[in-house]
Amino acid sequence: MESKIINMAERLKDREDLRLEAMFQSAPIADDGFSNRVVSRIRRQIWVRRLTLPTAFVIGAAFAVRPLAQLVETVSGLLKFIPQTVAGNIGTLPVTGLPQLPVLVLGSALLVAALLFGKLAQK
Repeated sequence: MESKIINMAERLKDREDLRLEAMFQSAPIADDGFSNRVVSRIRRQIWVRRLTLPTAFVIGAAFAVRPLAQLVETVSGLLKFIPQTVAGNIGTLPVTGLPQLPVLVLGSALLVAALLFGKLAQK
């Protein structure tokens, strides 16, 4: 079922509507391929932007491999200094002092709200 309101609005045309229709029904302007060049340049820029972030990630990861290996080696060396009484009883540490899920969710929501409010206040 078609709406009669839309059909009535399409049938009723005033002078401005008729002038706009006449203007947009004219033949397209020859641009000697300008539009195609613009579209191809925009598509190329889109692909460059799509490939830039993964490429930068791979290059950054390549630079970070050596310092990351040094960090792992340092942390493993520091783990030797933890007493065995603490390291052996990690599973029996009290968890009653840790915050519960509703507190974490509320805190996260308040943090997000504060960040959004701060962002809006800057504009």
